[in-house]
Amino acid sequence: MDDKKIIFSGIQPTGCITLGNYVGALKNWVDLQHDYHCLFSVVDLHSITVRQDPKLLRKRCMEFLTQYLAAGIDGEENIVYFQSHVPGHAELGWILNCYTYMGELNRMTQFKDKSAKHADNINAGLFTYPVLMAADILLYQTDLVPVGVDQKQHLELARDIAGRFNGIYGDVFKVPEAFIPKEGARIMSLQDPTSKMSKSDPNVNGFISILDDTDTIMRKFKKAVTDSDGLIAYSDDKPGIKNLINIYSAITHKTPDEVVAEFDGMGYGQFKTAVGEVVSDELRPIRERYEDLSKNKDYITKIYTQGAQRAAGMARRTLNKVKRKVGYVDGVL
Repeated sequence: MDDKKIIFSGIQPTGCITLGNYVGALKNWVDLQHDYHCLFSVVDLHSITVRQDPKLLRKRCMEFLTQYLAAGIDGEENIVYFQSHVPGHAELGWILNCYTYMGELNRMTQFKDKSAKHADNINAGLFTYPVLMAADILLYQTDLVPVGVDQKQHLELARDIAGRFNGIYGDVFKVPEAFIPKEGARIMSLQDPTSKMSKSDPNVNGFISILDDTDTIMRKFKKAVTDSDGLIAYSDDKPGIKNLINIYSAITHKTPDEVVAEFDGMGYGQFKTAVGEVVSDELRPIRERYEDLSKNKDYITKIYTQGAQRAAGMARRTLNKVKRKVGYVDGVL
């Protein structure tokens, strides 16, 4: 392998891929894909910590992977695959469970958040899924992990587990670093701009799906929550307008100050329309490519099959090393 560094990233196939996922993840993946060895996974193992309709989950998995490709990910150059197609994720996850402390998992804020939302199904997987996330990363000797604010804690746990394992057995895992994109502000809900835009938001007006058509996008932006003073300013006191400025900035690559200057003296209605138009123009080609790719099931199958085979080869090298270190007998498969 050449000296390109390895990047691993993935999205859970729940809800839909939103504008927030696009700005925070997919758009950056497209920019990174030619400079690094990239693994882009649909992390379906993680999704079942919450009860799923099997038919709907299967459908969403296919939709998400197809949207990766439609957004511009090269499925031939990069490794694009379903997490569940590479058993090494679960296998390493179990081993790393035995090198992770209960106190560490008790401190995970997402476990507390999800437990509150799903009080009738606080299962062991929900508690230990940060360990599976660590396995996702460490399995491929990953150098860099693109992370947002809400995932930093999980990456730190992966680094701690790798360091602990290496301290016992020697140089086994590469200790991954966070990759913080230069651009990409956190995109918030259009209906509650104090909360992150979520693909599982029950209020469909709170998020933009990357497959929404132009009319839907424009309607959602027109309904976006702002405030009553009508001033376009980039301020924490105006979270709705700040969010719209961040969205416009992320798509146009203009700074927030440049956006404020561009719309100086204009009303919220004009600004909402302008944001809707740039988002619609950005997402239209993705939606069109998605529709074309969806008709070519053989090609999609080829991409995720080849991706899983390539990922499994990389995973096997790490797992064989881990198994020897912990004392397992060499296998014949």
